[in-house]
Amino acid sequence: MSLIVLFATSLFAQIQNPRNVEYIFKTDTTKSNVDLSEIILVLPRRTFPIIDTPAFVNKDVGLKMFIKTEPVISVEIDGKAKAYTMNMFSSHELSNDVLVGIPILPSYCPLCNSAVVYDRRHNINGQEKVLTFEVSGMLRHSGMVIFDTETESWWQQSMGKAIVGDLAGEQLKVIPSLILSVEEFFDNYPDGQILSKETDHTRSMERYGKNVYRKYDSIGNLPYARYFKVDEIDSRLPAMERLIDIQDGEFSKIYSFTILKEKGVLNDTFKSKNIVIFFQEGARSHLDEYNLEEAREIGTATVFNASIDGRLLTFKKKEGRFFDTQTKSEWMISGKCIAGPLKGKQLSIEPHSNHFAFSWLKFHPNTEIYQD
Repeated sequence: MSLIVLFATSLFAQIQNPRNVEYIFKTDTTKSNVDLSEIILVLPRRTFPIIDTPAFVNKDVGLKMFIKTEPVISVEIDGKAKAYTMNMFSSHELSNDVLVGIPILPSYCPLCNSAVVYDRRHNINGQEKVLTFEVSGMLRHSGMVIFDTETESWWQQSMGKAIVGDLAGEQLKVIPSLILSVEEFFDNYPDGQILSKETDHTRSMERYGKNVYRKYDSIGNLPYARYFKVDEIDSRLPAMERLIDIQDGEFSKIYSFTILKEKGVLNDTFKSKNIVIFFQEGARSHLDEYNLEEAREIGTATVFNASIDGRLLTFKKKEGRFFDTQTKSEWMISGKCIAGPLKGKQLSIEPHSNHFAFSWLKFHPNTEIYQD
């Protein structure tokens, strides 16, 4: 028994803990598919208060409660839509929520700008379990590490993959989501609900509408050196370039916001699929100025399968509006057709996420980079 304890202790010693943060995990660190020395223990467990009983407000209240141009993580299932502001998630980072009976995990890491929604249902030893997640206080390559409370396995948030513990190697299912502004969310989902600022976490409420990562996302800036080795930054793109990233197994492709903003609409192929990416101006950065009202505009980008009802469409942007060239129908940033022969149709969201270039290229060095 003493040898086992000694072995486990030596494994924990590989984890970086420069601030001597108290370690209170029961995780089996002998089960790992990453180098433990890549993991940094930054803050104590439960430093980030998790919203497990989220309250939501409707359009009328939401448009008064939030800045119309601040970005949200938007998820829609069976006609029901919810939104979570990325500013609030800079303080909470995730929420164990439910949408139309499906346990979901909207999550966000401000350091790598990774916003992804996962299905919390997972098959363990032949049985479907609903996992509950918390923020571990650990980072790997500046990316947030979360853990499930059922097994205390550690997961890389940006990839939804368990990296340490009993579930090491397991993968969460991605639920398609969009990054929209508050105003765009309610324009596209007028009956949608947005996470309320009225939470049970008083300390966090004081920071809503404020940005503690001031100027973090400025082009030309670098990630915090204490969490990422700056000499390992991939030189192919600026470190803080925003990306749209699409992945299928080991294959992935990325598109820079710089190119997307220039083009407005991008018709492309991803593996065997035809896709379209819409870019729309308006949304502000939540990682720029301290006061969100003063932040610069960054815009939003969304990705869809370009085929509908077996018909392939190509798209263009004219005077700030999206049209398909086949039927001249008009489409919204959410992929919904609002005018023309295809009115009422909805493009299928191609699962994707947003990242900063330094983070995505570290985890996916062989990714294909779209070149105009």
